[in-house]
Amino acid sequence: MPLSAVPRPVPRAGRRRAALAVSSALAASVALAACGSGGSSGTSGTGGSSGTGGSGSSAKAADCPAQPATTWARPASGAGRHTVRTAQGEVEVPDAPRRVVVLDTAELDSAITLGVQPVGATRSDVAGGFLNYLPKDKLAGIKDVGKIGAPNLEAVAALKPDLILTSKVRDGGRYAQLKAIAPTVMTETTGYPWKQNFATHADALGKIPEARRAVAAYEAHARRVTAALGGAAAARRTTTNVVRFVEGADTRIYGCRSYIGTILDDVGTGPTSVVQDAPDGMMVEVSAEQINRADADAVFYSAYGSPEKSRETQVTGGALWKNMTAAKNGRTFRVDDELWIQGIGYTAADKILSQLQGKLAKK
Repeated sequence: MPLSAVPRPVPRAGRRRAALAVSSALAASVALAACGSGGSSGTSGTGGSSGTGGSGSSAKAADCPAQPATTWARPASGAGRHTVRTAQGEVEVPDAPRRVVVLDTAELDSAITLGVQPVGATRSDVAGGFLNYLPKDKLAGIKDVGKIGAPNLEAVAALKPDLILTSKVRDGGRYAQLKAIAPTVMTETTGYPWKQNFATHADALGKIPEARRAVAAYEAHARRVTAALGGAAAARRTTTNVVRFVEGADTRIYGCRSYIGTILDDVGTGPTSVVQDAPDGMMVEVSAEQINRADADAVFYSAYGSPEKSRETQVTGGALWKNMTAAKNGRTFRVDDELWIQGIGYTAADKILSQLQGKLAKK
């Protein structure tokens, strides 16, 4: 996905301050903001350093850029309609939309986080259905309008929406058709700028005050997790890589500008230098014969597709995986792909924080 205006690398301390200052202004358009969210890392220390953090890996932490602050629009005035800045220009939407259709997982997470139950949503193309980490009662009654990236436009229109939420990377080629159905708010992309995207979704839904409270609660949770890891210094000494086994593709190690990378950054840990040269900062792909490059103090892993077809079973049962420091120390953790990789929102992020504390905090 396209990236521009990438901030220069800064020390971890500056990066942590920037990650938590989500209410500061960022003078950029939504399209630019969609390319401006950094991730996790540190500029010093190794996993094997002494202290309460780290469990013995000698892999060096990545040197990653700061996450930029999030730009917030003013809350709707209550005049009935307001204008939202989007990747397709300014779009006029209802102040309080009642029939919302969402066309990707991030948009669904945003709506649920903000107390909005969409009338329609697209589904994942692997397991089918809506993401399993979302509360079942919040999903009841939502109409399935097709797969992500290939929505059934007739099904969307039949729901008579007054707002559609999606992104250019998913549905840019269908924008004219979608806006003919209802006002359509598109962010530039998904994943990497998820915090800015959430602010745009909140603006479109007329839920900015609620969104800012959700962000504040998430930040407070992240600080509690950091404290549970022994504090900021201990967190800095802990390297954490996230591995995804993908059916039909090479294995991925997620980097600084990935969704999961930003959550790890908010806690204070980060990936190792294996991701340093990722072309877009999102991930590096490795073969089964290179899986030991993913070694860190702790390695989290998931599978997109079946464990066998994604090669998860073969790789994690092999000698290279078992000889990694993380594996020898009992610090490789299988996690839910739908939650850790596909969710992309504050409801997912809050659950991930709880799991991180459970896995990494000293017992």
